[in-house]
Amino acid sequence: MAYNLRLAARIREKFEGLAETEEKEMMGGLAFMYKGKMCIGVIGDEMMIRIDPALHDETAERNGCREMDFTGKPMKGWLMADDSAIRNPADFEFLTSLAFAWNENAKKSVKRKKGK
Repeated sequence: MAYNLRLAARIREKFEGLAETEEKEMMGGLAFMYKGKMCIGVIGDEMMIRIDPALHDETAERNGCREMDFTGKPMKGWLMADDSAIRNPADFEFLTSLAFAWNENAKKSVKRKKGK
């Protein structure tokens, strides 16, 4: 599945000028890494954000936001935002700022050793 290139470009602008950033194609989309941790991504036409789990339920209730259930089980602290949630620049700024704020406290994923 292809991801929304316009949305990716819009997110990319948020990372301009920041050190320790990386883009990785994964899960059929594009992940934006900050300080070695997944921060924001694009899957299809939706923006994926990693936020403080304490803000999860409240933020998921925003128009156009929903729990991320990519693996079939909801993941606390991970949300998907469709176009209606991020069309307005202020809403886009709000959601991306939540992701950047949580990135400071988020733990890096533990790299698993590959089997033989």
